[in-house]
Amino acid sequence: MTKLIVGLGNLGEEHEQDRHNAGFWFVNALAKQLNIRFEAEKRFSGKVAKAKWEGETLFLLKPSTYMNLSGQAVGALCRFHQILPKDILVVQDELDLMPGTARIKLGGGNGGHNGLKDIQAHLGTPGYWRLRLGIGHPRDLAGDGRVMDVADYVLRRPLQNEQKQIEASIKNGLEILPLFLKGDSQAAMLKLHSKIN
Repeated sequence: MTKLIVGLGNLGEEHEQDRHNAGFWFVNALAKQLNIRFEAEKRFSGKVAKAKWEGETLFLLKPSTYMNLSGQAVGALCRFHQILPKDILVVQDELDLMPGTARIKLGGGNGGHNGLKDIQAHLGTPGYWRLRLGIGHPRDLAGDGRVMDVADYVLRRPLQNEQKQIEASIKNGLEILPLFLKGDSQAAMLKLHSKIN
């Protein structure tokens, strides 16, 4: 069973609505659903929430480092609680998927995502699960021919219609989570990937 769900994002009010914080939005929604609260844990460089799921302990983590140093928090919590990479689900924003799309996969490249790069460096393997929440790429969404810099784009608030689509993909991700957490990753993938947004 997956024992750790990590939401990626940047702390601070100024970043709360950024596209880059889609991972935080997901774990916040899950914590609300499970009726649990995040508490700051200095030893894990993040905010941690704990729940029981089918008799197992499930941790939710929001690293309090900036995105580029997310592995520091993930590595510390995993070492302390002896959580294996295959038992981790990292929820991230994904430039290469359009808003409203969510995909789940085990391992693979980091696609230039600095949070994933750092997690891989701290775990020593890319062999952990990722839930990729589409935020779109500025080159695909620019209607006037001008393309915004990627760093500026991810650190800005989505347009209202994009926000609704991202929220829909979070809802879809939460719906398949029970299947995924009990180890039926194939059924979870099939259900999530067949959703039309």
